[in-house]
Amino acid sequence: MVLEIKNICCIGAGYVGGPTMAVIADKCPHIQINVVDTNQERIEAWNSDDLTKLPIFEPGLDEIIRRTRGNNLNFSCDVEANIKKAEMIFISVNTPTKEKGVGAGQASNLKFVEVCARKVAQHAVGHTIVIEKSTLPVRTAEVIQNILEAYQENNPDIKEKPTFDVLSNPEFLAEGTAINDLENPDRVLIGGQNQNAINALSEIYFNWVPKEQILHTNIWSSELAKLTSNAFLAQRVSSINAIAAICESTGANVREVARAIGTDSRIGSRFLDSGPGFGGSCFKKDILNLVYLSRHFGLNEVADFWEVVVDLNNWHQHRISRIVVKNLFGNVTSKKICILGFAFKANTNDTRESAAINICKDLIEEGAILFINDPKVIPEQISKDLGLNESKELKNIEYEKIFSVSGSWCFERNILKAVENADAIILLTEWDKYTKIDWKLVEKKMRKPAWVFDTRSSLDKKEISNTNLNLWVIGEGTN
Repeated sequence: MVLEIKNICCIGAGYVGGPTMAVIADKCPHIQINVVDTNQERIEAWNSDDLTKLPIFEPGLDEIIRRTRGNNLNFSCDVEANIKKAEMIFISVNTPTKEKGVGAGQASNLKFVEVCARKVAQHAVGHTIVIEKSTLPVRTAEVIQNILEAYQENNPDIKEKPTFDVLSNPEFLAEGTAINDLENPDRVLIGGQNQNAINALSEIYFNWVPKEQILHTNIWSSELAKLTSNAFLAQRVSSINAIAAICESTGANVREVARAIGTDSRIGSRFLDSGPGFGGSCFKKDILNLVYLSRHFGLNEVADFWEVVVDLNNWHQHRISRIVVKNLFGNVTSKKICILGFAFKANTNDTRESAAINICKDLIEEGAILFINDPKVIPEQISKDLGLNESKELKNIEYEKIFSVSGSWCFERNILKAVENADAIILLTEWDKYTKIDWKLVEKKMRKPAWVFDTRSSLDKKEISNTNLNLWVIGEGTN
């Protein structure tokens, strides 16, 4: 028998919970979906009449919110009431890497997951299917199940005890293409022990996902599959960036190498674009989780293998900042550098683990003056990431005095102002607007000799070569 689901509650209105529930609401108008979060400011942003102020930027998300919000999709801070109404609850909260204690720097901090499980245990009514949606370490479902059962054991006076099934349903969406990934997934993975619960969740996805693309596994395989998927993708990024460094030294071109190996059907062409290094909320965190898990089971050689993927990514980011300094005569103190892009990738406002953070920190440490531009990231987020407040006076400082300043940054929305009297431009995020820059006009505004560093291979090389600007492109050696 398939359980009928009329009400869904999602705890967590972040990068996963918000878009995922929006798409489910859009595809399942017969189901009421309530997204809850204790962060009132975030919920107010989701409920804003101005859809440009949604807390998350994803192409197409605003239109889905317009269609569903107030109909069968609602956002609120009323966690307890919406848990009581739900037959199915998604846990979609943050699982940051532990900063101290056992497993610090590698293991996931599950405190938010535990809080959610206790809330569900306390307020759920009847039979409830609890679903892990956050990226979690293997056997977390066991922790959730134990919390749910322990609450009942410690409260024997409950007249009508709720019952639970715990499932794992990891997300495989990529920021910047999240809506398309949710609407047209490669696969939907559901792990669990109770087939009725698995079928109930499958029925929801059947509204738009072909049955053959919905995979059923045991719960541990589902949890591990998510970590492994991100680890394999991150490994490809580190691998091609390692080859890019060799290309720069030998005169080869990493794009030509990538095209050649990508035609091999055993390898494929995806994730073979060299760049400033992987970022986002998952790759580094999930690999380190895999490292911790491997060491926990005594698989030290396995742990060492995956740890190198992260180490190489960090090395690569610092390598880029060293290349900038080297080409600017070994010194960037009091030199103005324009940074194009701060988000970890285009079409998102997420900066978590963005390569721009390490690169900008390195340059500021070297004494550079950074004018940072990004179409979606706000200055307050950049301040938080860099650990340094914005020097707003830089925008109005006289040209003669700007070079007496060192080790600072400011945010500049106007690209032409950002490049004025700059010694270098560094493209870090592949926003489409940067491909439309008038390089002849830019050349006139920069201080000579001027450099352009393209870490994404996305700028018009031919157009830049028709100017007197010096150009460095990642993974491209000189013959």
